Amino acid sequence: MTQAPIVDVHRPKVEYFNLADLTNTDPKGFVRPVEKYHVEPWGLYMARTSDHPQFHYIESWLLPKLHLRATIFHYLPAHRRDQDYYLDIGEFTPVAPKKWKSVDHYLDIVVRSARETQLLDVDELIAAHAAGLISLADAEAAVQHATAAIDGIAANGHTFEGWLETMDITLTWL
Repeated sequence: MTQAPIVDVHRPKVEYFNLADLTNTDPKGFVRPVEKYHVEPWGLYMARTSDHPQFHYIESWLLPKLHLRATIFHYLPAHRRDQDYYLDIGEFTPVAPKKWKSVDHYLDIVVRSARETQLLDVDELIAAHAAGLISLADAEAAVQHATAAIDGIAANGHTFEGWLETMDITLTWL
């Protein structure tokens, strides 16, 4: 009999985006400088350098109504991945005039434009719910939001931008 892989059970990752101070506080509490924030009616854009061993720069859009954080990682040559967008499912909201908060709800989607859309980390969501770290209502909502995104992206030729255009959303990146 094969053994199921061990799942990293952890609390939902919480992150803060302080537009006034141009900082981003990551889930581990590290405060990182942000090069650029930009607000649109549909969300918040952030661009900053990274000290991650696999990527040197990160760009993200928080899209509250879609319950998505869309990210482009600028990978170092030795760590490049076959992906165009990495989508986190969760709650992304302004919590003060110049401050936003994200609460990750475990599920992720990888978009390979015009080819495929892949759902990740279902095991993490189930394990977190079993451990009492996310409510049944929030877990169900995460599945619904992920399903809506996957359906929308797939219906538009597996293009994230195509799906967003159907909602009059145009994201700008560096």
